[in-house]
Amino acid sequence: MTTPADGLPASATDHGSAVIRVLSYNIRSMRDDNAALARVIRACEPDLVLIQEAPRFFRWRKAAARLAAAADLVVLSGGATAAGPMLLCSLRAIVERTEDVLLPLTPGLHRRGFATAVVRVGGARLGVLSAHLSLQAAERYEQAGTLLDRLAGMGVEHAVAGGDLNERPGGRAFARLAGALQDCHEAAPWGGEFTSTPRDPHQRIDAIFATRGVQVLGCGVPLGLAAPADLLAATDHLPVLAALRLPTPTP
Repeated sequence: MTTPADGLPASATDHGSAVIRVLSYNIRSMRDDNAALARVIRACEPDLVLIQEAPRFFRWRKAAARLAAAADLVVLSGGATAAGPMLLCSLRAIVERTEDVLLPLTPGLHRRGFATAVVRVGGARLGVLSAHLSLQAAERYEQAGTLLDRLAGMGVEHAVAGGDLNERPGGRAFARLAGALQDCHEAAPWGGEFTSTPRDPHQRIDAIFATRGVQVLGCGVPLGLAAPADLLAATDHLPVLAALRLPTPTP
């Protein structure tokens, strides 16, 4: 397994055990510097990208395809059909199935959803979910429970979920997820901690979680990978990058 100068393990497959890089990123509907956004994603060399606030309106599929191509990735699922969450992947991921999930709409609040998929990497099956939770605390807590139920129903032993939680680690929804899953930054801190805002990082409201059987090798804001100017110009959140080792499949 290669560990670059930044200290985060690179993607690799060794004797059936896969190391993958997973990036979670709120891209603010691509309303900022899209060239900088693509450079940030490329610099992280992810196998999977969990997007929030993907384009949802006029020609949103074309915008998503342009971003994926510029980042040397492909669109896996989500976008407007999931109310904003979207998944991108490298060609290393073999797609088994995808599903976009719309959550119940609370009158007066923004529609939320999940972009989900099951993929195979290095022989291991992995559930993947991108989420953007509510601004309203009670709804956010319920959505965290729905997220856990969705992961449990995907029919896989191992899964990764991430997104913009709109809540800090001390909040009820964040704690609900961290109680059932590994909070990857807490498990193996790497890079920066705070994700909001790029010009004044002072809170961690974006996170990546993994099921207990996945080994977290490092997780945090990729300050040493992406150019500082690009992180400022790309969107109004900082991304979270995790390196994960997926267990060797049981024969």
